[in-house]
Parts: sequence; structure tokens; C-alpha cells
Amino acid sequence: MIKVVVGTADFDIGVESQVVAGQGGGAVASFVGQVRDDGNLESLELEHYPAMTDKALRQIAETALADWSLHAVTIMHRVGKLSVGENIVLVVTGSDHREAAIESCSFIMDKLKTVAPFWKKETRTDGATKWIEERESDIEASSKWRK
Repeated sequence: MIKVVVGTADFDIGVESQVVAGQGGGAVASFVGQVRDDGNLESLELEHYPAMTDKALRQIAETALADWSLHAVTIMHRVGKLSVGENIVLVVTGSDHREAAIESCSFIMDKLKTVAPFWKKETRTDGATKWIEERESDIEASSKWRK
């Protein structure tokens, strides 16, 4: 089972984890990314092109399903203007075994950071804005996966 949702609404990790757990297996791994407070960040605005983003997220989920023994993958990503502390992304994976659930969850997050077509703009408390570029550390993390 693959579930991909991109939108402005927040998600409920408890609900989404139970849905994945209900697909069978003995392991559920999850990750929630939030807008990080780095001192003077007011908000983060995420933009996307829906058809392109949905296709890229589904491809990432399909790769995870093909390369690990998973029962389910859920990817939920928010767009729009988000304040510090708000949820941005949720990934939930379910498998018979812990290693597959955790590794695939990590793989999906690394690929979301480098492959998924989101454009992010920071707004600082002084009103300054800046588009965010990929970080070298994200590229390195993503490249460690042979997939």
C-alpha cells in the first residue's frame, strides 16, 4: 500500500501509524519533520507543481517498496506558509522487521530532501526572505543509497 498526500492540511501521526500498522507486520517506523527554529526564522513557505511532485513522491515510495520488504509506505508533505514548530513532512513505513522499516524510512527522507520538487522560501523576523538551496550534507546522505 502506498499513500502519498501533498497539501496544506496538517497530519496526525497516530492515525497514519495505525493505518500502516493495520497492513500487517511487526514493525512501524516513522519520521516527522518540523519547521526548525534557528533563532530568527519566522516562517517557511513551500511551493510545488502538483503533478510533478506527486509523481516524484510515488516513485520514491515505489522504490522503497521494491527494495525493502514493506507492507505499506505513507508520505505526507505539507505546502504553503508554515510557522516555526509546525509539521512539514511525515513518513511512515511498515514491515515484518525493524531494520527494513527503519532503513526504508531513512531512505525516503533522504530522497525527499534531494529528489522531491519542492521550492522553499524562508522569511526571517526582520522581513528578509531567501530561497533555500540543497545542502551538501543532504546530497551526501541521499547518495549513500544505491537506489
